[in-house]
Parts: sequence; C-alpha cells; structure tokens
Amino acid sequence: MSNSKLLQYTAVLLLLTLAFTSVFAQKEKSKKKKQKQKQQNQVRVVTIPISIFTEKELEKRQVEEFVEAGRILVKEDDEDQTVLSIRSVSNTPLSLAILLQDDLSARVNLQLKDIKEFIKSLPKGSRVMVAYLRGGTLQVRQKFTKDLDKAAKSLRIVLSSSAVAPRSPYDGVMDALKRFDGLPTGRRAILLFSDGLDISQGFSNSTPGQSNDLNRAILKAQRRSVAVYSIYSSATFTKSGNSLLVNNGQGSLNKLSYETGGKAFFQGTFTPVSYQPFFRDLSLALTRQFALSYLSTQMKKGYYKIEVTSTNPEVKIEHPKGYYYRKRR
Repeated sequence: MSNSKLLQYTAVLLLLTLAFTSVFAQKEKSKKKKQKQKQQNQVRVVTIPISIFTEKELEKRQVEEFVEAGRILVKEDDEDQTVLSIRSVSNTPLSLAILLQDDLSARVNLQLKDIKEFIKSLPKGSRVMVAYLRGGTLQVRQKFTKDLDKAAKSLRIVLSSSAVAPRSPYDGVMDALKRFDGLPTGRRAILLFSDGLDISQGFSNSTPGQSNDLNRAILKAQRRSVAVYSIYSSATFTKSGNSLLVNNGQGSLNKLSYETGGKAFFQGTFTPVSYQPFFRDLSLALTRQFALSYLSTQMKKGYYKIEVTSTNPEVKIEHPKGYYYRKRR
C-alpha cells in the first residue's frame, strides 16, 4: 500500500473515531442530564411549623432576645433530610383561625375581652379568622383578615345551649382547615376553644383512640402544616364534671395539639377562671414559631413520621409528629 493511500485510510479512521467519540460524549451528556432531572423529580419541598424554645425560656415563660438553636436536623421515618430554610416571625406572617364551640359554658363570655385583647396583640401582618362550631356546621364570623381590630370585634357571646352542640368539634376543625388552602404556606395555626368531646359514635366510644373525626382532623392539619393549639372549656356534655367524659375530651385535645405541633391547655375539669395564663404561654409559642422547609426524598404515598432536633441539647422543638403524603395527579 502506498504512503498516500495509507494516509487516506488513517484520516478516515481518525474522522470515524472522532465522530464516534462525539456521539458517545453527547449520549453521556444526555444520560447525565436525564439522571439529574430524575434526581430532581425524586425530591419535594415540605414546609412545617415548628416552635423553638430553650429550657430557660420555658421555666421563666419569657422570650430571650437571642437563642442559640444550633444546627436543626430533620428526619422522615428515621432518614435524614436536607433543610432548606427556617423563616422567622419577621419574614413569615402568622395565619391564625380562632374557633369557639358554641355550646361552651357561659363563663367563656366573661373572657371575651381577654380573647379580643389577645387577637389585637398579635404581630402586625398576622391574618386572623374567627368562627364558631355549632351543630354540624362552621359559622364564620370573620374571614381571614389583617385587620386585627375587625377580627376582634367579630367575636360574639357563645350561646351555651345544647341545641347547638356539635356531634364532634372536629367536623368544624376540618372545615376550618380548608380555609387555609388559599393562603401562603408558612406559619399557620388554629386556636380551638372546646371541650374536645366527640360523641359521633356514642359516649362509650368517645376516647381519643376511637374518634375517627379526630384522626382525620389530625391528618388534614398535618397535610396543610397547621399547628393546633387548644384550650379546654366545659360544654353541654362535660359541664357536670363527669370524669370519664372530661378525660376523653381533654385527651382528644391533647392528641390533636401534640400530633400537629401545637399545645393543649387545661385547668381542672371545668372552664378556667381566666385564660390569661394560657395566652401568655401561647404568645411565647407563637413568638418562637418558625416555618421550616426541607427537601423530602420520600416519594411514595403514605404516612411519614417526622423528627426535628437540634445539636444544642438545651433546645426543645415542638413540631408535627408526621404527615400523610398523597401524590398529585
């Protein structure tokens, strides 16, 4: 073979090699791009309300100016997740729904002034809704508004009548939770004044573990990232002080608040003489409430347990204990 033909064959072979290399490189680039897109599709953003306290703050019931929260860690079903952001009071306004059971003891009416003052004391920019749980319906007196004076004025006396007693207060809670759907995600909460008793399946089945409405309300609150704070007051079926019914009601409120990242307040078996001590603790909780966003790697439909901790052992974090994930179609 002549030198000229050898050079021609070499040139052709080189061109083919470069062509194959280019095609292979493009395929590898396309493959990596698809893998990256697949990885991006395998994570989703979850936002939950959390409250961060130090042991010192809880003892003194007074907010400190600065809190060394340490590094915040999030786990879903014992798997570490990536924290994206923690937004505070100043840049994430609170959305709060205040719900009053309409058959509560008439003693609640003596405390309407304190409830109004609590509403007006909320941080500027907060959105407030006021509604009453009566029968099987939710009577909304004021839709979500930033006008705190207007929200406070919408309060009325509770009727304190068995004629408006709800079969389950959690029907109204679930209805109220739907009203959060049009609001920005972030710091969301419900303040529920109720005896917590669900008699939809009879008095003998009114325990926290047997209330289907309670469990549904918890799941819906967790799904919408709403922390439920509750204040126990006696109502139609608990005003006699029946220990079994009172325990069932208070136990249900405690479960609702604990599972959603809120807190339940009780003072004996009857309506408290004053809500003021509760409002002080609640103000502390809401002042220390943050909106935590993280990347979840859990993509299958189902219930996921959440654990939020700090590297600072003196820090206590209240948060929802889990949520139910349902894929969007």
